[in-house]
Amino acid sequence: MFISFHGAARTVTGSKHIIQTKEGVRILLDCGLFQGMGKETIQLNEHLGFDPMSIDHVIISHAHIDHIGLLPSLVKQGYKGKVYCTPATASLAKILLVDSAHIQETDVSYVNKKRQKEGKELVRALYNIEEALNVFPLFEPVAYEEHFVIDKGITLYFTDCGHILGSAAVNLKIIEQGKPVHITFSGDIGRYRDMILRSPGTFPQAEYIIIESTYGDSLHELLAVATDQLLEHVKETCLARSGKLIIPAFSLGRTQEILYMLNRLEQEGRLPHLPYYVDSPLSVKITETMKKYPDYFNAQVRQLLTKDEDVFDFTGLHYIDNVEESIALNDSENPCVIISASGMAEAGRVKHHIASNISNANNTILLTGYCEPRSLGGRLKNCKDEVSIFGRKFPVRAKIAEINSLSAHGDYEDISQWLSCQDPRLVRKLFLVHGEYEVQQQFRERLLRKGFKDIEIPEQHQQYIL
Repeated sequence: MFISFHGAARTVTGSKHIIQTKEGVRILLDCGLFQGMGKETIQLNEHLGFDPMSIDHVIISHAHIDHIGLLPSLVKQGYKGKVYCTPATASLAKILLVDSAHIQETDVSYVNKKRQKEGKELVRALYNIEEALNVFPLFEPVAYEEHFVIDKGITLYFTDCGHILGSAAVNLKIIEQGKPVHITFSGDIGRYRDMILRSPGTFPQAEYIIIESTYGDSLHELLAVATDQLLEHVKETCLARSGKLIIPAFSLGRTQEILYMLNRLEQEGRLPHLPYYVDSPLSVKITETMKKYPDYFNAQVRQLLTKDEDVFDFTGLHYIDNVEESIALNDSENPCVIISASGMAEAGRVKHHIASNISNANNTILLTGYCEPRSLGGRLKNCKDEVSIFGRKFPVRAKIAEINSLSAHGDYEDISQWLSCQDPRLVRKLFLVHGEYEVQQQFRERLLRKGFKDIEIPEQHQQYIL
């Protein structure tokens, strides 16, 4: 049996891993888009590193674009098999893939106007909306904790990972020469005592584990402080300075967490009377989808739903739909809170909000999650005097702030707790993916101290024999 790594190898996006059995069956775990990788991004997304037509099965851990975003390209290049995922992941993926296609078409249109004026060759989007829709018939929803046979001698078993709605660890039992081999792919591991979702579940003993390591060197602040931190930024920016608080937030997960916190503040009588805008049609669709899966919420949220039928709504909340309304927010001088995608500020409407407001000292750009260092969010964290947006230099006068406790990724204690159901003596090899290399090296040392003996940090396209 072989395993090869074609994304999220010593980096945090583009998740793609292939298992090939002795009989030649090839299983692709995730098919993610690379994001925020600077000039390398386009080339990495155009060249998968393997033949799509050679893949027999695709299994998706969760619906984030860095885990599903190249599914349309895979199908466009000849893949015709099933795409296995949880029911919630299938629902979310349909929304997110269409949005990804729309963003690509819009970005390419903008770039081509410039290239045409310069007499350069025009570029094409990776895929269009029609090609994204071609993925939908291939989705095969599989419930948590159901033993599902996907091929002769190959059984799939999803366990909850608590990262986002529908996220799952992929547990495979593969029979080779009459003996079972157990392989687990973590996907992205969530946090224990998450604000909204259930905690990650236990999973069957595995011989081989592919595990994410995004925060393998970090401990998050307690989630309990996040609501108070958010409130302080609202007061300082909007009330004390009469400015705008701009929050780049992933449409899936982070936006709902922020809305939930603002709802709690209103319930406690602490929410300032201000306009709060969600400027992301995608976020509206995802929030409505999340409401359809209350069983995935933790016990506290399910209890609150008995008293408050919508834990993501509150007084002063407005959803922005059309572009004209979005542009009007930047023309207005009134203090307000703007929550807009994307979380890394690398695409979408939030990029325009930042460009329009970053040079005003009354405003605040509040980052609420991981940002790839080369993304706009990552550059804002490290910039001093100016930042480049849309090819223009902008002086940075707005306050750049962070809330570090809101990550949907577990820290090293969460990941270690997730692994605690395993006997390290029975794990033959552990692969670290989805993390920066320096972080992974530190996490590897931590896991060695916990008794895991053989830990690899794969490079892009590297293959191993199991």
